[in-house]
Amino acid sequence: MLARPARPALPWLAALALLACERAAEPAPEAAPPAEPPATATFVGAARCAGCHASEASLWRGSHHDLAMQRASSESVRGDFSGARFSHAGVTSTFFVRDGRFFVNTDGPDGALADFEVAYTFGAEPLQQYLVRLPGGRFQALAVAWDTRPARAGGQRWFRLQPGERAPAGDPLHWSGLGLRWNTSCAECHSTELRKGYDAVRDAYDTRFAEVDVACEACHGPGSRHVTWAETAAASGERRDLASGESRDSGLGVRFEARAPWVFAPGDAIARRERPLASHAELETCAPCHARRTTLREGRRPGEPFLDTHRPALLEPGLYEADGQMRDEVYVWGSFLQSRMFAAGVTCSDCHDPHSLALRAEGDALCAQCHRPAVFAAETHHWHAAGSTGSACVACHLPARTYMEIDVRHDHSFRVPRPDLSVAIGTPNACTDCHADRPAAWAADAVARWFPDGRSGTPHYGVALDAGRRRRPGAARALAGLASDPAVPAVVRATALSLLDAGSGADASDALRRALADADPLVRLGALEGARTLEPGARLAAGVKLLRDPRLAIRIDAARALADVPADHWQPADRTRLAAALGELRAALALDADRPEAHLTLAALALAEGDPDAARRAYERALALAPWFVPAYVNLADLERASGRDAAGEAWLRRALALAPELAEPHHALGLWLVRAGRLDEAEAELAQAAALAPEDARFALVHALAVEAQGDRARARALLEAALARHPGDAELEAALAELAQKP
Repeated sequence: MLARPARPALPWLAALALLACERAAEPAPEAAPPAEPPATATFVGAARCAGCHASEASLWRGSHHDLAMQRASSESVRGDFSGARFSHAGVTSTFFVRDGRFFVNTDGPDGALADFEVAYTFGAEPLQQYLVRLPGGRFQALAVAWDTRPARAGGQRWFRLQPGERAPAGDPLHWSGLGLRWNTSCAECHSTELRKGYDAVRDAYDTRFAEVDVACEACHGPGSRHVTWAETAAASGERRDLASGESRDSGLGVRFEARAPWVFAPGDAIARRERPLASHAELETCAPCHARRTTLREGRRPGEPFLDTHRPALLEPGLYEADGQMRDEVYVWGSFLQSRMFAAGVTCSDCHDPHSLALRAEGDALCAQCHRPAVFAAETHHWHAAGSTGSACVACHLPARTYMEIDVRHDHSFRVPRPDLSVAIGTPNACTDCHADRPAAWAADAVARWFPDGRSGTPHYGVALDAGRRRRPGAARALAGLASDPAVPAVVRATALSLLDAGSGADASDALRRALADADPLVRLGALEGARTLEPGARLAAGVKLLRDPRLAIRIDAARALADVPADHWQPADRTRLAAALGELRAALALDADRPEAHLTLAALALAEGDPDAARRAYERALALAPWFVPAYVNLADLERASGRDAAGEAWLRRALALAPELAEPHHALGLWLVRAGRLDEAEAELAQAAALAPEDARFALVHALAVEAQGDRARARALLEAALARHPGDAELEAALAELAQKP
């Protein structure tokens, strides 16, 4: 579903990137797949597949994949369009039918009430959204959705996806804005073989898809060669298993392994795969739509390596808790990679039927496939009354979070509850999720009593990641150790590397250099994030080989990391490889040319190449697309400073603050501008506002304290630094500033 987007935030180059789904495109009324060269397979449609695969097609029909997107009709629309009304923030929307077509009367892009026809339904359970066609080929998701749950469960009602937001026309979160644009948010994962078709010159879309929903070929690849294979076999009378099509020459681009049995060895409480998993083709096929990621290339074929077409998010703040639990809607993949299940060879279809998407068994019976009930269903394991909610496996090992107001999603890291981590670093835990009236320490004590030899109190990577996020003393060494441990999940190692600052010591720089040559591509990707802190010569020496990495995501990130290395550091052949990788980066950004953050990245590249005029054009294009996009104003002000026109920067920053006075960064940037202008009283007020708006950012507190000290008020500066240190214990920069202040006469 088109998940609820977040209001734009900082940092600048990541602002708006990785909204709930990432990338999409829009369908024409009778959309057709893009033309393919004659030698390649083409898409034939689910109806053709069903001729030989009737049982699989029967399971698929009515599944969430089948219902992912449908043309609006009396069969597909589940909401109440009988004249029902819904009011929010002074706007009353009315849902009705006219001439057999479905309409909503609501405030349009200009703020005036008007009738808009519903073109498509989006999703089915537990809610259904509705897509409206606007000029320029745009399809927008209404911010009001239908709760499809039964009335007894609170459903059968219209509700607001952002109940706490007031988003008038012109706001990015208004239903007609970029935040709810189907073309650039979730379409890729709700249709088959989708091509975005954005024309930057016309600022318009011509989006095409092979099928409106997620059909057979979304997972199995284009089927024309497979159909030819089957028809040839039938005509010749050759005996082939046409139902499975599992021979290696069947004409399909991906071949999934048959499910291997899980068997219990005598005395074992947990089953093992009868044979090792030969590949991750299944997970790689699911990942593009079940991960927070950015699309780098269209035309992906099932089974291709995930990092050849997408760049996944790591365990980033805002998306994941420090211990790796999901926080925002992250769509399973990043959680699952952390799990012991993944390490043991469990794959998606071990638990979910790949066609119906239903669980292979209900409740604890699903877990009992591999976990002996005599051990794990016993009260000595779960410590709850048999049959109670707390005794269920999912209660402790798949804690849930609710997104889009009513959509419950389970964390797939299958973790052991660690309330001791809640005490140590403030992460949630399954125990106090249920026992919300009890403190984490109570739960930690109980778990320690129940499992004296358990994992409670044992080292966990969450502590190191939390230290890295907060820049605590010893964080670099802890992160470097984590990154170098092959027993740690790759996504955790990659995240640790992304948090490393090479300037924090030899442990950090050595870990980054080693990881850039790691066998796991996800680890290399994380290392490239951290490697941007290496000085240019070391960064080039360590990362230049990744410009020819087999994975597109890594080549692109290598280009970003090395783009600003001075030309005299390069060998000619490597410079050529950089140009090629930068070309791939620009091609990826062209897919997102309708989004302002893509132009911020283009501006950063232009500045790295010494072309401030191109950077200015990119910032201006970002603002033409999104006049509300605060990062472009702040970066333009910085460009004015770098170009010797610092006086012009104030106007850009004032415009940013008029749009978003609640954001800390523009206050901070204006404060620094005012310092340079010698207007110290005004500067101190802006810097104080930045520190107050973002108390979690030690940098703002530090700069504010230094500004106060510059005005001669050392006592107040000392108090501010001490208060900041209380919030950020061990912060090296705050401690150094306080020590320097203490030494002054």
